[in-house]
Amino acid sequence: MRKVKLKDICTIKSGGTPSRKKKEFFGGSIPWAKISDITSSNGVLKKTEEYITEAGLSDINNRLFKKGTLLFSMYGTLGETAVAGTDLSTNQAILGINPKNSNEIESEYLRYWFKYKQRELDSLSRGVALKNLSATIVKDFEIPLPSLSKQKAIVAKLDRAQRLIDIDKEMLAKYDELIQSVFLEMFGDPVTNPKGWEVKKLGDLTTKVGSGSTPRGGSKVYQDHGNIFIRSQNVLMNKVDLSDVAYISDEIHEGMRNTWVQENDVLLNITGASIGRVCVYNKSEAANVNQHVCILRPIQDKIKPYYLSHLISSKNYQDKILGQQTGGTRQAFNMTQIKNFDIPLPPLDFQTQFNGMLTKLKDEIQNLKVNSKKSEELFSSLVQGAFG
Repeated sequence: MRKVKLKDICTIKSGGTPSRKKKEFFGGSIPWAKISDITSSNGVLKKTEEYITEAGLSDINNRLFKKGTLLFSMYGTLGETAVAGTDLSTNQAILGINPKNSNEIESEYLRYWFKYKQRELDSLSRGVALKNLSATIVKDFEIPLPSLSKQKAIVAKLDRAQRLIDIDKEMLAKYDELIQSVFLEMFGDPVTNPKGWEVKKLGDLTTKVGSGSTPRGGSKVYQDHGNIFIRSQNVLMNKVDLSDVAYISDEIHEGMRNTWVQENDVLLNITGASIGRVCVYNKSEAANVNQHVCILRPIQDKIKPYYLSHLISSKNYQDKILGQQTGGTRQAFNMTQIKNFDIPLPPLDFQTQFNGMLTKLKDEIQNLKVNSKKSEELFSSLVQGAFG
């Protein structure tokens, strides 16, 4: 099978960032994408966190990508892709890629090839700490180019496998919606408190409110095994994700006793783009946290961990606490702010009933996750077979 360089069959260009010194460049109607927008897009990017004006677009030399453009991340999380679901602009960390001739390469074939390429990039990133690519490197990627009919057959097979993954994700999302609905039905909106529950300060309901720290040497002291070291990327909404967790030695862990995590602690991200994400640490393994994660240790004869986590994660409560930050910058919480969170406090037996409902759903959700993993393994195998 012949191979061609990407630049020979595609037009490839990066976006740009308007000057942050000029407020008139931001707040317009033109979507302006960052890598975080791609990773949260579920494959098709229509809305972005930030928008720019016509003047802002002019400042980046009118780098506008048309609907249907394949977007590719060059920095940080390498090789993430999404299709532009509308005309949009991007920052310089993202490439816009379009086939020069639709009769030569199928756009979806190109997208799936990038999924295959991403695993190679992930491996390279772990091996040599590569954090970014240049547009030149991407342009020189060599892609196998079978006949158009063969490309369409590959796309059809991978589409079917991808659909299985999408169905599992949709089902998991429905479980999340069900849990949120039950929470609101049982307890009401935690901001307006329509059921009139007693309101307490979070500091009065916890024995610990404190963030962690990064050990001396930073990532250089991380290990492949040992004591779990939780960072903000491991704290998702109502879920602790250890798929990309770091580990530290017993010696380092012993030296950080003040930030040891206990089972049923509630973890809250307090800085950066993931600020406000919250979950219960439901593991028994020894763990620690870095400075971007706050440990909330509930007094369990007053408040249950899962009730607290779902309360903080509810949309209106998130809007409230994030909006209370100084200047509305959404950059960081301090410990005083967190201790002063207003917490509606329903009777403990109500909270226990909610926990029981979560337990009943846990087995169903776990079975769905097992099926989802099998679907992802099938997809990975098919991608490897198509391009490996």
